Amino acid sequence: MTDTPARLLNLLSLLQTPREWPGSELAERLDVSPRTIRRDIDRLRDLGYPVEATKGAIGGYRLVAGAAMPPLLLDDEEAVAIAVGLRAGAGHAIEGIEEASVRALAKLEQVLPSRLRHRVTTLQAATIALTRGDGATIDPHTLTVIAGAATGRERLRFGYRAGDGTETKRQAEPYRLVSTGRRWYLVAYDIGREDWRTFRVDRVSEPFATGARFVPRELPTGSAAELLGHTMSRHPELDIDVSFEAPASFVAARLPDALGVPVATGEETCRLRTRAADSLEWLALRLALVDCEFTVHAPRSLAEYMTDLGARLTRATTAR
Repeated sequence: MTDTPARLLNLLSLLQTPREWPGSELAERLDVSPRTIRRDIDRLRDLGYPVEATKGAIGGYRLVAGAAMPPLLLDDEEAVAIAVGLRAGAGHAIEGIEEASVRALAKLEQVLPSRLRHRVTTLQAATIALTRGDGATIDPHTLTVIAGAATGRERLRFGYRAGDGTETKRQAEPYRLVSTGRRWYLVAYDIGREDWRTFRVDRVSEPFATGARFVPRELPTGSAAELLGHTMSRHPELDIDVSFEAPASFVAARLPDALGVPVATGEETCRLRTRAADSLEWLALRLALVDCEFTVHAPRSLAEYMTDLGARLTRATTAR
């Protein structure tokens, strides 16, 4: 094998197998001399791969842990397994590694051959995730498209559903994805509104990177996280606790996914504990539309709002 780059890649692939390789066996595998193997080992070390050599009759070479993370070579099965794992982790916001998970997934899917990407999508479609609490399920493809557009500084088109259910079409300059709790938000400059906006990613549909490049605008705050915090302070997240006099399956079918999944407390009862940054008006409407008896245990502000709303509705029906 005379092609040095290809030979180095093949050598690296062999060394990534967790075993010790005698120099003579590597030379035979790659059809080169032991001297060439020694030179190639030195080249890999220069590139940052920590290759350890042991002497003696049973000595050889092996790849060990180093101070930095070098590039890895993956076969088809390994690439598919990692992509599926990253999609699962990214879609459900594993606390502490959310953004790193999405960045890694975006990098991997950028170079994944179409035949492997199809296998990953097929495997993902064949699995079902159970969402609890406020962990609204997010399509990992949505996350990777947004992350890729933000990294490549490409304008993004997408559909967006507001808290009251209104659907709009948006075009924006994506700045950063931010995770908080178990939710993802996109911080972006909205072209149509001519202002900065934050979008809940679980309400984004059909994102499309247009290819049109942009120069990032200066944030009105110090960071994307600060901008999101400022936005959320106007609609702070509420701890929701509601019990229903109906089976969990009945209630779940009538609640939006963003509010989470109720847990059965009996054959004919269930309870929903979640967090939401929506208005009291919207929350009251969604709960009323479940069409069964329910009790709001928390927050107090929601219970008081529904009491006042009930009184107004009663007066409206009895007015002459």
